[in-house]
Amino acid sequence: LIDSLENPNPQIFHSNIRDRKKDDYISLAKIEESSLNKREIIDSLEVFDVIRHINDPEHPLTLEQLNVITVDQVEVNDSLNDIKVKFTPTIPHCSMATLIGLSIKVKLLRSLPRRFKVRVVINPGTHVSEISAE
Repeated sequence: LIDSLENPNPQIFHSNIRDRKKDDYISLAKIEESSLNKREIIDSLEVFDVIRHINDPEHPLTLEQLNVITVDQVEVNDSLNDIKVKFTPTIPHCSMATLIGLSIKVKLLRSLPRRFKVRVVINPGTHVSEISAE
C-alpha cells in the first residue's frame, strides 16, 4: 500500500486555531433557516471551521493537518454572498487535487446558507494542472 501512495510521507502541521466543541456546532444553513428575518454574518474563520476536518483522500489526516487549507486561504465577502477557498496540494503532481477541491465545495454547499456562491481553486503555482482542477 505504501508503494502506491503519491506522497507516502507528508509533512504534518499543527493548528493553533481553537476547535469548536461538538455541542457548539450547528449547521450554518439550519441557523439561517431558523432565523426568519435575521441574517447571520459569516466570516472566514467560520467557513474554515466547516472544512478543516475534511479527510485527505490518500492519508488518514485532515486537510488542515496537511496544510492543504488554512484560514488565510479562505476569503469571505458576506455582503456579496461570495466565498473563495484556495487550497494547496501536498505535492505539485497530486492526482487527488480535483477530488480535494470537490470535497471542499460539497461540504461548504451542504453546510452554508444557500445565498453563498462558493468557489474553490488551487493556489497559483502549487500544482502542475491547477487550471483543469478548478
